[in-house]
Amino acid sequence: MKGVPPILDACCGGRMFYFDKTDPRVLGMDIRKVPRRKIESNGSYFEVRPDMVGDFRKMDFPDETFSLVIFDPPHLTCGKTSFMYYKYGTLFSETWAADLREGFAECFRVLKPGGTLIFKWSDSFKPLSAVLALSPEKPLLYSVTPSRSKKWNTYFVVFFKEEKR
Repeated sequence: MKGVPPILDACCGGRMFYFDKTDPRVLGMDIRKVPRRKIESNGSYFEVRPDMVGDFRKMDFPDETFSLVIFDPPHLTCGKTSFMYYKYGTLFSETWAADLREGFAECFRVLKPGGTLIFKWSDSFKPLSAVLALSPEKPLLYSVTPSRSKKWNTYFVVFFKEEKR
């Protein structure tokens, strides 16, 4: 695909872990747009402004388009009027496994051979092992950061898509 950046963030949300939220190498996609508003807890502002509105379960890209895919789906279930939904989106109790299975499949479909998938997960809703079981590929490595309360962990998991033989 001509003119498409080499990196896809399939669930970009508020692009909270980026050094540069407007990095031109990254195409930010999200299923929703959230208007800018002040967050009362700390006085900062938050918005979800993807470059492209799209669903990680069915992406509108040809196979093998991106060299790097970032997959940071919602990690919990919550009501559509909650602050957590506003900031992070939600998974649905009835479909979370199918949704993540489809998301992994799509991320690997649009990833070029020799490319890398970075998956971020918080085990506040489901354990990492249950989620990784939904991936068609085996992870290469991970990093874990415990929450301050030690009630849950956040993981960054790296996958490498093998070259075709």
